[in-house]
Amino acid sequence: MDGFVRVPVREQDAKVRATNFQEVCLGYNKEEAESEAQRCLNCKNPKCVQGCPVSIDIPAFIQQVKEGDVEGAYQTISKSSALPAVCGRVCPQESQCEGQCVRGIKGDAVSIGKLERYVADTARELGIKPEGAKEKKGKKVAIIGSGPSGLTCAGDLAKMGYDVTIFEALHEAGGVLVYGIPEFRLPKDAVVKKEIENVKSLGVKLETDVVIGKSVTIDELMEKEGFEAVFIGSGAGLPRFMNIPGEQAMGVFSANEFLTRSNLMKAFDENSRTPIMRPKKCVVVGGGNVAMDAARTALRLGAEVHVVYRRGEEELPARKEEVGHAKEEGIIFDLLTNPVEIHADENGWVTGITCIRMELGEPDESGRRSPVEVPGSEFDIECDAVIMSLGTSPNPLISSTTDGLEVNRRKCIVAQEENGQTSKAGVFAGGDAVTGAATVILAMGAGKAAAKGIDEYLSQK
Repeated sequence: MDGFVRVPVREQDAKVRATNFQEVCLGYNKEEAESEAQRCLNCKNPKCVQGCPVSIDIPAFIQQVKEGDVEGAYQTISKSSALPAVCGRVCPQESQCEGQCVRGIKGDAVSIGKLERYVADTARELGIKPEGAKEKKGKKVAIIGSGPSGLTCAGDLAKMGYDVTIFEALHEAGGVLVYGIPEFRLPKDAVVKKEIENVKSLGVKLETDVVIGKSVTIDELMEKEGFEAVFIGSGAGLPRFMNIPGEQAMGVFSANEFLTRSNLMKAFDENSRTPIMRPKKCVVVGGGNVAMDAARTALRLGAEVHVVYRRGEEELPARKEEVGHAKEEGIIFDLLTNPVEIHADENGWVTGITCIRMELGEPDESGRRSPVEVPGSEFDIECDAVIMSLGTSPNPLISSTTDGLEVNRRKCIVAQEENGQTSKAGVFAGGDAVTGAATVILAMGAGKAAAKGIDEYLSQK
């Protein structure tokens, strides 16, 4: 194959996958992975590593794939990442490691994400586990939240020899990996649960159904239960709404609720104890990865789905791969469009939504051109469900029950970027609890930085 073109990855046919919750991307087999690995130039100054938030030694693991050494490749990745099978599936590689790949200048970047997934999946099939600590330090660290930042911080600290316990509020571990990302992108039993088992194999303990701030406070963990440091990786699960007329109608969901009920509670199953509404025509408001997940889930529940986004296609914040998959599956994109009112019948159920056309004006603070309403351009979309996917913010429960913990005006915990240290001695934080909703890999990078910060802090005690 031409070295300028990546080895294509096999996928479910769009018409078939739109009717099921099975994984869309089928990944590389051994022959495909080794062929794609041959495209890596093994650069002396590997910019791909600089583009990776957890600094995986990408040229090294790809070289090991070339040589057929999957176990070596897995251990190379595991030195930096606790969740390789997850990252290989959901990381925005195109804007990170692959975005820095020299191959991408005159052709396709090396398919680093798909190679990482191949290594992690093959290692799982072979029963290969990450290498743990050789010596124990005898110091206890508490991790709040079992999402990507918490799992990463826990895994890194366990490898350093710390006695680590994760406290999870829900009945199942995994955080956003379990409740937020659909099965067709990230299988729960085959991938997420196995990754969590790998973290536990390092000696990490996990306690579910523990709501920090209710069951026990951070101060009690440190003062009464002997934890010498705490990492807060509780995510951002509080949804935002538009505050437009009619938003209280029945049939209006936050994407967070819709996805949690489908992914965690299996509400898409007709035999579920808490079945979710199966809309006939659904409008999803927003343009990020979560909006794509909600739209594609609603489609699989049998709905005609419209994605309404106030900017154009170039400004869509979702990954291009996710947008492409959504289009292939038949989702309709109403771009440069913004909702202004939701309508309901006499019983309070959604019947439609009024939108207004937008045009792009001057760039805003983020550098994106600001959308401006076009007067007199209102139009209606009939629908029986509206899903709001406008981002999330942290739940204030933890910060409000912890003495001396500083938060900003968005209720995000204030922490130092380089090591996660908060305003409270011994308490560190990272991921969405600090930044607001962001990507899995950025949360992992924050968990990694905090683990290093905690190690430095405890080494001085």
